[in-house]
Amino acid sequence: MLLYFKLLVHLHLLDIYNLRMNSINILDISQFQSKNIEQGFYANSLSAHIRDNKSLITKPHKHNSYLYILFTKGFGKHEIDFNTYDVKPGSCFMIAPGQTHHWKLSEDCDGYILTHSRDFYDLHYIHNRMQQFPFFQSVHNLPFVNFNTNSLLEIVSLAKTVLTEYEAANDFKYQKIISLCDLIYIETSREFQKSNTSQLVNSGSYFQKFQQLEKLIETYFLSEKSAAKYAQLMNITSKHLNRIVKSITGKTTSEVISDRVLLEAKRKIIHSKQSFTQIASDLGYDDYAYFSRLYKNKYNETPSEFLKSYQSL
Repeated sequence: MLLYFKLLVHLHLLDIYNLRMNSINILDISQFQSKNIEQGFYANSLSAHIRDNKSLITKPHKHNSYLYILFTKGFGKHEIDFNTYDVKPGSCFMIAPGQTHHWKLSEDCDGYILTHSRDFYDLHYIHNRMQQFPFFQSVHNLPFVNFNTNSLLEIVSLAKTVLTEYEAANDFKYQKIISLCDLIYIETSREFQKSNTSQLVNSGSYFQKFQQLEKLIETYFLSEKSAAKYAQLMNITSKHLNRIVKSITGKTTSEVISDRVLLEAKRKIIHSKQSFTQIASDLGYDDYAYFSRLYKNKYNETPSEFLKSYQSL
């Protein structure tokens, strides 16, 4: 009985801890104002989306779905996982589930926004998957592309048709929307590959292994920082894993692991009320001085300097 009581107390404390840690809102499609979201899909004009969902999207947040945002008017800044990109007509952003983003936009901004679950796309194609598209293949690929005038007209036409179909009550409605989304992703992929050829993390046997590594890191990065351990989980040597990672990212395996840990550190510094020492401990570093040196070596500033500069923006 005492053991059972202790277990209940532990689970209660864990729930409190998780609530505190998850201070970055994770938005579900069902939270957006719409009457047509039962199929795991949502579309809107960008201006209407911002107006109708202002209370949800004014602060940095994540989505548990794939997000496609196309700007046709206006200017501003869009921050995705602490990297800032210029917004202008023709700017297009592709955000994967779990990425943190927010923006500062001019009042005249407009365009189109589409978001859907992984299953919405993957379940309708036997051979195609969301990760076939280069911008969703790896977090190391850029999450944006800028369309020129001619290509923008084509992509706007497709997005407009999606929105028209979404707001209608036609037969085979979602079959058509999925086909249109596929065309949008194909055209965006073509433009993306033209713009990012030299930096693109693409497909192939090495990339499949790299994708496996990224999934493992996402699962274990809080408790496991050793490149050798990840190589063991993948049944390959550390040397071969490092060769794969170097060929794709130009970084070592240890650097890729550290990048993920320190991204999480930035998220916690901004969005939790914990002390820096507690944040370091949660990330697996009992020695805060070591964690602070690691952070400064990566970003050329301490956690406190980062927080101060971020709050002044």
